[in-house]
Amino acid sequence: MLIKIKPYISKLVVIIIFGITACQPSNDNSKNRPNIIIFFTDDQGYADVGCYGAEGFETPHIDRLASEGIRFTNFYVPATVCTPSRAGLLTGRYPKRYNLHEAVLFPFSEGGLSLNEYTMAELLRDNGYTTSIIGKWHLGHKEEFMPNNQGFDMFYGVPYSNDMDNYYYKEIDFQSPPLPFYRNKTLIESGPDQDYLTKRYTEEAIDQIRNRSEKPFFMYVAQNMPHTPLHASPAFIGKSEKGLYGDVIMELDWSVGEIVKTLKEQKIYDNTIFIFTSDNGPRIGSAKPLRGKKAETWDGGQRVPAIVAWPGKIPKGVVSSDFTTTLDLYPTLAKISGSKIPNDLKLDGLDISDYLLHPETTKLPERPFYFYARNGEMEAVRMGKWKLHIEKSRGWNLEESGVFPVSLYNLDADIGEKNNVVDQFPEVVEELTNTMKEFEAEL
Repeated sequence: MLIKIKPYISKLVVIIIFGITACQPSNDNSKNRPNIIIFFTDDQGYADVGCYGAEGFETPHIDRLASEGIRFTNFYVPATVCTPSRAGLLTGRYPKRYNLHEAVLFPFSEGGLSLNEYTMAELLRDNGYTTSIIGKWHLGHKEEFMPNNQGFDMFYGVPYSNDMDNYYYKEIDFQSPPLPFYRNKTLIESGPDQDYLTKRYTEEAIDQIRNRSEKPFFMYVAQNMPHTPLHASPAFIGKSEKGLYGDVIMELDWSVGEIVKTLKEQKIYDNTIFIFTSDNGPRIGSAKPLRGKKAETWDGGQRVPAIVAWPGKIPKGVVSSDFTTTLDLYPTLAKISGSKIPNDLKLDGLDISDYLLHPETTKLPERPFYFYARNGEMEAVRMGKWKLHIEKSRGWNLEESGVFPVSLYNLDADIGEKNNVVDQFPEVVEELTNTMKEFEAEL
């Protein structure tokens, strides 16, 4: 039956259709817009990956990922511990901008990531992506701050660190509950067997990939391991020469391999950006040859392994020493995905999409990077090869070594931050000191 539409109704339909399409991204073509996976480990050190010099265990799947993309050797996170580092990743902004830069959130904390922040998940969802987080959130366990209210369509995992499971905080007489395990806003388990966390997250990622919609997807796989207490499934116990820690890393490597294998089986690997990195330095792993570890603003606390692969787009087997950070991922993925960043949103990261696609011919600019300690104070700044430290709350023994001296290091020549050249370059010290003061004044 032929249905006639009156002229004024026809015009109305055209206006409505035009209005709807005008709100869509200009290149909203699911066949061309890449899927995005960020595989984020917890407390994995700079040297806790085979291609970064790991000892006592192997990571063949992560190493293969590096051979298929870019491996970064000067990649940093904006904090020394979990909560602020994850906040920086998802906002592209220093956590101090929204008062989430000090320490971490606990099961007794009332706050979380400000709902005024426009997260990477919100950005991508608003521009045609499905979004999911699998694993550890740690940006606020109260319902208002949970993932489903921060841009994620799906959440499968836990709200904070695995060591907070049923933990008693004697200083404030607070007993935390068994570790909550959620699917979206529904509590599905309390105190899960942590031996199987990595395996469960991997299986969930695979299931989501296989049952995806026609839209491109953003998947944030935030593993709990190798944060202590360490846990690995029975299939990986005894696998490494380095005991349980090596077993845990080998299971994480297996997880990367299983996800990549699924992408290939689904014939979408070539159109998926896969990013592997860690939230901060190691507590018990290795950051060699860097100085320091988790919770310290020495490079060992904030320089982490990082690999970005996108077959057919990013050149294979590149090792990059250019300075980059997790803050850069927000503007970079926005550009690559065709997502529009609000004009009034001030980001601290840099769009490095041109560099990823053409690393041999693109040069990234020098820019300052600020190191905030666990106590919330700025302790250091890096600009180019220079890193200036002005104080230390951790990683410096006040009783044995005395007051921490202002220290300057040439990281190109002294990656271990051992040779203080502060007296040789007073002009560099003055310039970097002023840079720190100006940034603090801005904030």
